Amino acid sequence: MTDDVVDTLAEDLKISKAVEALHFNSPTKPKSESLNTTNKNENEANNYDDNDDEENDNDDDDDDDNDDEHIYINEETETGVERILVSKAPEERIVPPLNFCPVERYLYRSGQPSPVNFPFLLNLHLKTIIWLANEEPQDTLLEFCESNNIELQFAAINPDAGEDDNPWDGLTEHSIINALKTIVEKKNYPMLVCCGMGRHRTGTVIGCLRKLMAWNLASVSEEYRRFSGSRGGRILVELLIEAFDTKLIKIEKDKAPDWLLTAVESD
Repeated sequence: MTDDVVDTLAEDLKISKAVEALHFNSPTKPKSESLNTTNKNENEANNYDDNDDEENDNDDDDDDDNDDEHIYINEETETGVERILVSKAPEERIVPPLNFCPVERYLYRSGQPSPVNFPFLLNLHLKTIIWLANEEPQDTLLEFCESNNIELQFAAINPDAGEDDNPWDGLTEHSIINALKTIVEKKNYPMLVCCGMGRHRTGTVIGCLRKLMAWNLASVSEEYRRFSGSRGGRILVELLIEAFDTKLIKIEKDKAPDWLLTAVESD
């Protein structure tokens, strides 16, 4: 072997060792370590996203809390009050009668009140109850009126019989006039007009009152049907209201309630 060949081999050996040393000292991480680092970075990114989501949820909850703390406005006084939390149910139950509804100021309508409704009625400070059914009301209602100095008017009961004896028949003109004569005098207020269910007989009297107030027949029928139940109104009732002669009711300005005078004068 010549000296040139020996030198060449020696030089190749030095280069090979230098390359090995370069790879050994390289900062490049093994493949498995690189994968672990990548997964760690992904987990950190996911955790960061989860934290952002939790912060956003908390912000939404704060917004909801702020929405719950809104102010209620009294339309009459235009003053705001904060939400009032009721810690327990009232000891006294306030339950309105069946089909109860205000008609005009201090004038109300409903079905026959029962004892559970009496605390509610006491808050109305009633002076008069017009009973439109053809049979007497329950004894509890009679006792309630007597103990609270409420006048109970039997507008549809005829002691001589012959009128309004069939509960399925409509009110007669005589019964309607009796009820309306009481309604047009403010001395009888506050007042409740009622019958067994507060539908057809009560609806007849209130419908004739609306006609007296110069309501159009479409509006009168719509109000009547609103209380007549799922079966709808009775055509005979609507015909009776339409045919009722309002001239049979005399309105005295010094005795009539203000809302009635306003309706009649604006006609």
